[in-house]
Amino acid sequence: MSYFAFRGVFVQYSGVIAIGVMSVAMILALRPVWFEARLNGLDKMYRLHKWLGITALVFAVLHWWWALGTKWMVGWGWLERPERGPRSQEQLPALEQWFRDQRGLAESLGEWAFYIAAVLMILALLKWFPYHWFKKTHKWLAAVYLVLAFHSVVLMDFDYWRQPVGWVMAALLLAGTVSAILVLLGRVGHSRQVRGTIQSISSYPGVRAIEGSIRVDQTWPGHEPGQFAFVTSNTSEGAHPYTIASAWDPKKPCLTFIVKELGDWTHKLHSRLHVGMPVTVEGPYGCFHFKDHQPRQIWIGAGIGITPFIARMKHLAKHPGNQKVDLFHVTSEYDQQAIDKLRADAEAANIRLHLIVTPKDGRLTPEQIRETVPEWLLSSIWFCGPSGFGEHLHRDFIDHGLPSEDFHQELFAMR
Repeated sequence: MSYFAFRGVFVQYSGVIAIGVMSVAMILALRPVWFEARLNGLDKMYRLHKWLGITALVFAVLHWWWALGTKWMVGWGWLERPERGPRSQEQLPALEQWFRDQRGLAESLGEWAFYIAAVLMILALLKWFPYHWFKKTHKWLAAVYLVLAFHSVVLMDFDYWRQPVGWVMAALLLAGTVSAILVLLGRVGHSRQVRGTIQSISSYPGVRAIEGSIRVDQTWPGHEPGQFAFVTSNTSEGAHPYTIASAWDPKKPCLTFIVKELGDWTHKLHSRLHVGMPVTVEGPYGCFHFKDHQPRQIWIGAGIGITPFIARMKHLAKHPGNQKVDLFHVTSEYDQQAIDKLRADAEAANIRLHLIVTPKDGRLTPEQIRETVPEWLLSSIWFCGPSGFGEHLHRDFIDHGLPSEDFHQELFAMR
């Protein structure tokens, strides 16, 4: 056991882990339906995609340092490279010899691809980096991945290809390469896209939100309350995810979206959108579907997180259920017209609405929820809103005895 013996193994190990998890992240970038159902929603799938990217970045940095840092340390005189024995004169198989001949090119391309990938991944993690720039730059990672795949194929120990690790890597690299090409060709979610036309637009200035109704063509498969879709109204901006705030009626194929002015793009929507404008809708996605076997449900919609509950109330108004429901709507802003519509939806669905306007009523606490709903241990909790608030509620209710599987949270974070 020596430094250089360990380096030889660790460079291979870190490289296999980095490109392996990056391959899985590339597959998830296609938004595959099969994976979504098994990962409990696209929001959970994107969370996994994010952490796979972080893992790939960490192992790529380790790989880079042990590969190049060692050479630098030898040059600085910190390390002494062991003497190499005489090279074998045995004739290598043609394929293995070709791989050997490509090593210099693969090392150079891999190094520069690593630098580009590191910058793009870091930008993706910075929340202040504008979303439209994130969408454009993040797509470049697919091209970088193809370079790193070539780097990995050439530089992975040739003997590995005859072993299970090589077979797994071959499958991951093939799937990742196909996924990267589809991303570069703009085919992500293409099979789930339908054409639509904006039918109406309403504004709620008190809460800085707009409500738009989109008529979709007959190929829309329908959706469950709580699901969301990607809507494209400007091809240069790309698709944005919005929760669907309406129940599905095949006789009236329309989708309603309520969008709050939270970023650069949503601030511009009011002036950019108009009735009759063509749009593209992709979906539906998500597993925030309100399905469980508890006799009661507690809904908590904070801010624009109220939208999936509006869709569910509209569904229950037409298809009443047996569960008793308490809806807590927490908002820091107030618009009388929006609140009147919310009250009407709750009444039509036979749901108890509890309105908390934080400047007047203060923050909603877990204790308040338990006091208002004494049967909370017989309830499931469905939360949509700021992630920090949701995590606080989740920890508190679990600490007080609520089974973890009875707390459902829509993450709705696409980066």
